[in-house]
Amino acid sequence: MTANRFQGTERYVATEDLMTAVNAAITVARPLLIKGEPGTGKTMLAAEVAQALGKPLIEWHVKSTTKARQGLYEYDAVARLRDSQLGDNRVHDIANYIVRGKLWEAFAAPEQAVLLIDEIDKADIEFPNDLLQELDRMEFFVYETKALVKARNRPIVIVTSNNEKELPDAFLRRCFFHYIRFPDRETMEQIIDVHFPDLKKSLLREALDCFFELREIPGLKKKPTTSELLDWIKILVAEDVPAETLRDQDTRRALPKLYGALLKNEQDMHLFERLVFMSRRQGARN
Repeated sequence: MTANRFQGTERYVATEDLMTAVNAAITVARPLLIKGEPGTGKTMLAAEVAQALGKPLIEWHVKSTTKARQGLYEYDAVARLRDSQLGDNRVHDIANYIVRGKLWEAFAAPEQAVLLIDEIDKADIEFPNDLLQELDRMEFFVYETKALVKARNRPIVIVTSNNEKELPDAFLRRCFFHYIRFPDRETMEQIIDVHFPDLKKSLLREALDCFFELREIPGLKKKPTTSELLDWIKILVAEDVPAETLRDQDTRRALPKLYGALLKNEQDMHLFERLVFMSRRQGARN
């Protein structure tokens, strides 16, 4: 494989469009902004890119309380105060109380690293803009020590978003964007084959029929995702559920507990149960 060219991995099925986006972002040295439905492999992508390119992975999982400066560094004033009370000589060097953040780790890595900034839209709306200069210039200033930290190697930056809030235009202009579409049936078969290479074709066919029919139900609050389909198939295999059980409408009454792997709230479960009931009732009339 050509250096720094991502072509997917044995356990991660990447579409041609996704591979092109990853390689384009690397070429132009821009952060790759990845959006898509939950469960489409956004977070996993960074780990697979790191593995495929033989580079270290540094993960920064953003929360609602995360501040941009935490990605650079934090000054541990409490530890310094405690050490001063104990008479520790470390207290005379403020650098001992500077805790490196994930961005600093990526900048200081001896070789080019893959930096994941996961679910950036969870943080405050200003969070992305607060990182613009650091991601552009690949450097930042540590005010406490008056030191300038520069990246030894420009990291490959992968940013994920679940679209919980709009990201600032200034940040978007600096990113290469890609939306991971939900896998079609053919791609989903490839994904399942990676995880369950010995799965019976009949069970695969019926499970996919059920899964995609379920996703098409109008009014679902949360459509089942790829990861939930894989969990469901794992249960079906463990319980040795025959393929014909999924196809036979008369035996659907035995399946709701298994559908708990796909449906994750009571509203969707009740909707599904009503539709199954109405389907049986209509079938009885016919």
